[in-house]
Order: sequence, then structure tokens, then C-alpha cells
Amino acid sequence: MQSLYNHSLINNCINGQQQQPQDGSNCPFLLLSRKMSRISSTGLQQDVVPDRPIGYGAFGVVWAVTDPRDGKRVALKKMPNVFQNILSSIRVYREIKMLLFFKHENVLSALDFLQPPHIDFFQEVYVITELMQSDLHKIIVSSQPLTSDHVKVFLYQILRGLRYLHSANILHRDIKPGNLLVNSNCLLKICDFGLARVNETDASKRMTQEVVTQYYRAPELLTGANHYTFSIDIWSVGCIFAELLGRRILFQAKTPLQQLDLITGLLGTPTCEDMRYACDGAIKYIQGRPYKAPSLSALYTLSPQATHEAVHLLSQMLIFNPDKRISCTNALSHPYLDEGRLRYHSCMCRCCHTVGGVRRYASDLEPLAPTVFDDGFEKGLHSVHQVKDKLHKTILEKCGSYNRVPLCINPNSAAFKNFASSTVAHPSELPPSPHQWECA
Repeated sequence: MQSLYNHSLINNCINGQQQQPQDGSNCPFLLLSRKMSRISSTGLQQDVVPDRPIGYGAFGVVWAVTDPRDGKRVALKKMPNVFQNILSSIRVYREIKMLLFFKHENVLSALDFLQPPHIDFFQEVYVITELMQSDLHKIIVSSQPLTSDHVKVFLYQILRGLRYLHSANILHRDIKPGNLLVNSNCLLKICDFGLARVNETDASKRMTQEVVTQYYRAPELLTGANHYTFSIDIWSVGCIFAELLGRRILFQAKTPLQQLDLITGLLGTPTCEDMRYACDGAIKYIQGRPYKAPSLSALYTLSPQATHEAVHLLSQMLIFNPDKRISCTNALSHPYLDEGRLRYHSCMCRCCHTVGGVRRYASDLEPLAPTVFDDGFEKGLHSVHQVKDKLHKTILEKCGSYNRVPLCINPNSAAFKNFASSTVAHPSELPPSPHQWECA
């Protein structure tokens, strides 16, 4: 399969902007080794690529920067205002622990951390990850042609990475195109675990509905379910699958109620059994609307690539009742993904190897996590001070275990002023909160 991009597309579509010339009057790198009195260009490229922001969200800002220790480009995620309250503190601590836990080709993990200051001045967390060239949202809205091969290899990798997460007992809770990073060779990684958590097996425990960007939010979340499972991630993948086929958002509504109306417009009015997790107010709302017959045949009009096999798999992902929705494991077994699996493991993966011109395939092409993610570290955390102390120790220990010179922010770099002032998304930029139903 051909590379997804040519060089001009990498400069324009992937980067989203033209590279600006470096201001030679300042030190070039945003990152600085703590054992270097000043930045030296010795051994590094003379044509320095400027450090620049590449994304931001509700909980962090991501920059593309150069690691001065080896000249490699990496992603630096800045998490500001970590210790405002106990919930945000635990959320960041959990995300850091997950990034350290992950070991999978299709899941982003932590490469390093910036060494934190003394705990009295510890307010922000900086994590270094692999730098990917783009994300699936930018690709979908670009003019770059997407063939059936592209769709299959992307969908295969999404489900492969998600199966690993689910086997580790982790719900991502914010699967969307912008959180699926891609390179020009079509390699894909799932990122942004700010909303991720361990699956709650006790159905009586209330779970927050303030998860998942609205366009990719499952019906059970839209109808006020107090408990949900891995199936909310599968629904999101189904929406992305349809978006890859049609090059437009499948359910694009302004409000959660409109979102629900669009979903029932395609799937039809759900039965009482299908709404078993919905709250009373949502059930009353749906049953008070005119009856809608299913219109799944409309999925065939997404594009010529919406073949019978594609629509068959898609329709199993987009099922109103979460108990009837297909799982990652079963989705990966669908014949639609056979070609995507073959292409990925023929030349893209790291688990298979070519020896003497012969491809040696791994015994397990879709590996599970060797152990479940243990969130026991959260127990006993009742104050911001406790979380701050635990997180500070975790990062210090990891910085010491990498056997590399630790990094810090360089205040003399050309990008420092912009980096220091970069902030997370304003509430007005975030998707609307779930509809507040009147429930008994």
C-alpha cells in the first residue's frame, strides 16, 4: 500500500501550518539538558526545526519539540494546574500511570518526563511521547484520497489497540479522530487518556456521563445511564468508521438531544429492552416522539467503499443496545478486516519479521495486555497533598530509571514565551455537557 502522504501534504495537511524561520538570536531548543550550561549545536542539525504547538484540549497542551540529547523530534505534553482539586489531581496521576503501563504498537506511551522541581513548586507535569505526524481528523477533512485499503488498515489498528486497552480493563472514554495519531506510513496510535478509567464491574456504582465528545457519544450516555461498559468505545469506533467512509461526521448535532434524534433517525425507535439503561426522562422523551423505522440502508450511501461487508460490520458497532453491540475481539474477526490485518502485518508492524526474504508472522497478531491495569494506587488518596506527593515521587523515580540526562524547560529558547502562556481549551471550546434528564 502506498504511503498516505507526499511531502507537500506533510507540510500542509499534517503540520497544519508552514514552518517559520528560526530566530537565530535565541537558543533554539525549548528543552534543555540539566547538565548543559548552554545549548550547543554540536552533533545536532544546523537547520533546526522550530518547536511549536500541535494540539490542545481540556487537560493539556502538546508541542512538537527537539530532544537536545539526541536531536530527535518528540511530543511534549504540558499538563497545567494539576493540583486544583482532588479529582483533577487523581485524573492526572491515573493518566501518568497508564502511560507508563502501556506497551503496545497502537497505543501511545510515555518515553520520558521533565524532571520536576522541588515539591513546593510542583504545579505542572510534562510528559514526553513519540511524535506522530498527524491525526485522523486532519486526514479525514483534507483533500487526500482515502482508499478502501486505508480505511481497513486504520480501522484494524484502532480495534487492535482498543482490544489491548479493554483486555487491560481500561475504558478510553474519548475515542475520536483527533485522538488517533497517524504517520505517513499509516501507522496509528491511540492517545489522550485524560478521561480513561478502569472498568467498573459493580453496576450499582454511578459513573460520570461527562465523557466522550458529543459526536461520538453512545446512546446509553445520551440517555442518562448511570453505568456503562467497554461498549461505549465500540460505538465511538463505529462513528469513526462511518466518518472514514463518508468523509463527514455521521451524527453531527448541536445539542445532545439533537444527537439522540439523529441516532434514532438512523437506527429507528429503540425498544424498551434496548433502553434498559436509560433514565425515565429519556425513555419518556423517546417514546413521546413519532415512531421511526430503521433506515440502516442509508449507510450504503456513505461512499462507494460502503460495501456489504463494510456496512455489515458498521451496523454491528452502531447498535442502540450496548449489550448487543459487537466487541473488539469479534470485530477483529470480521472478514472485512482480513485485508487490513494482512497489510499491517506484512510491512508495518514490529511483531512480525522478515528473515531471508520470508515474512515470519507472530503467533499472536492481536496481543492482549499481559496483566490488567491496577488502579489500587488510587485507594487511600483523600487530599491533593497526598496525590501531589505520590505523583512527584513517581516522576522522580522514572526520571532516575531512564539512565539519561534529565531535561528541563529552557527559558532562553525562542519558543519559551509562547509555551509558557499556552493553556488548555476554554470551556466554550469544549463539547456541550450531557442533557440533564428528569429522572425518578
